[in-house]
Amino acid sequence: MPTPNSQTIQFLRRGEVVTLNNVPPTRTLLEVLREDLSLTGTKEGCGEGDCGACTVVLGEANGDGEGEQLTFKAVNSCIRMAHSVHGLALWTVEDLSTADADSQHPAQEAMAQCHASQCGFCTPGFVMSLFAMYQNHVLQGQPITRELAQTELSGNLCRCTGYRPILDAAQQMASLPEVRLDQPTITRQLAGIQPQAPSANNPYQLPGTLAELLAARAAHPNAQLVAGCTDVGLWVTKLHKQFDAVIDVTRVAELRCIEQRGGDWVIGAAATLQDAFAAVLTSWPELTTFAARFAGLPVRNSGTLGGNVANGSPIGDSMPLLIALKSRLVLASLRGEREMPLEDFYTGYRQNLMAADEVVAFIKVPLPASSSQTTLLRAYKISKRYDDDISAVCLVLNLTLDGDVVSDISIGAGGVAATPVRARQTEAALRGQPWSQASVESAMHTLRAEFEPISDMRASSSYRREVLGNLLQRFWLESQGEQHINLEAFKLKVLA
Repeated sequence: MPTPNSQTIQFLRRGEVVTLNNVPPTRTLLEVLREDLSLTGTKEGCGEGDCGACTVVLGEANGDGEGEQLTFKAVNSCIRMAHSVHGLALWTVEDLSTADADSQHPAQEAMAQCHASQCGFCTPGFVMSLFAMYQNHVLQGQPITRELAQTELSGNLCRCTGYRPILDAAQQMASLPEVRLDQPTITRQLAGIQPQAPSANNPYQLPGTLAELLAARAAHPNAQLVAGCTDVGLWVTKLHKQFDAVIDVTRVAELRCIEQRGGDWVIGAAATLQDAFAAVLTSWPELTTFAARFAGLPVRNSGTLGGNVANGSPIGDSMPLLIALKSRLVLASLRGEREMPLEDFYTGYRQNLMAADEVVAFIKVPLPASSSQTTLLRAYKISKRYDDDISAVCLVLNLTLDGDVVSDISIGAGGVAATPVRARQTEAALRGQPWSQASVESAMHTLRAEFEPISDMRASSSYRREVLGNLLQRFWLESQGEQHINLEAFKLKVLA
């Protein structure tokens, strides 16, 4: 008999449906793999989605009928709840060899040929990220450039500093004999796994529609909401929190949609960060570097924009950007929907206006206006590591010029207050003023005085204040055509 606070999970692995009974709601996928299935190739490194040693690949059917395709995503299993993979296909490093036991997948063979493994602890995670890259790019006829490999491997850390041969391996895969999965068979097998039916007795709710989600939220207002679990997962792995009931929003069809509607990008709360940024970049390509630096790809593949917004961390990077873009938030419940500017949603440290029966449903991001006026948008992230790190300060500036005069400006900031904030005083100091060095220097003083940041392990209060002003100055210099004042302009040369 199932024990209280546990239920069954089914997923596809190696062509067979794996059924696991009595799985508690907060058991991680990594724990299930290593402890329940003895799949110890997947390693535990950091337990917080930073190092990539635990990377696995998930496959999900996407589309309807005969045109249904699989999507492949590398994710961190250490902060992924096991129940979230119900109905998906799973690959670990043990699953890549072909029917011939002596034959390696191109991701593995390339690593061996390029001597890309040293101590070997990180190798399984790199191999799985390479496997996802192989499925998503090599088999689609897309070349693996050095830049693409660096971006897609950004969530994997090598403690032996062996990155060059690993990047070589990424580019080597396409030259090896092709290996393809039987995707039609996999999609048919996935279709045979029944979705978890809505039930008040399920400790892990995985609703498929918005109506089911709102009903579950109303019935279980104390249940922990998760929307990708890249932060709540840390509460489990680092703070050892346990939840009797969890509501996972990531299968809600309506909340996974991203579309242009009424002059806005309307982004569902369950859309992954990777998909949400891909949409936003079509309107603001200047955000490409910021999107890549938000987090490593496995985190962006699991985490959602709605989860980042609802979590409301003062150092969450999406909120300063959304605030600067004048985004609005839609909350939903069985009582209906209500909408508000994003900056008005937060009331204190990790506190907000969401009622116990509500969920974050949509984020509305206004599309760029067609205008003869000049607009400038820049997003700056300051962190100890360039890639895959949390911000000490995040500043996003959205400026509109009418000639040489600031006709409008909106500024979002993170890491400088108890919540993500809008720099209204600095906006007022610049609005209507000439866009000049003198105006910027005056506004720098205003920006540094507008907030009272704390000192912590990432930066001191005085450092954060100084950096705020410096970033405004950098924005000014870039608006004047300066090209070589940031790391984005620095490119490593590839030696032959």
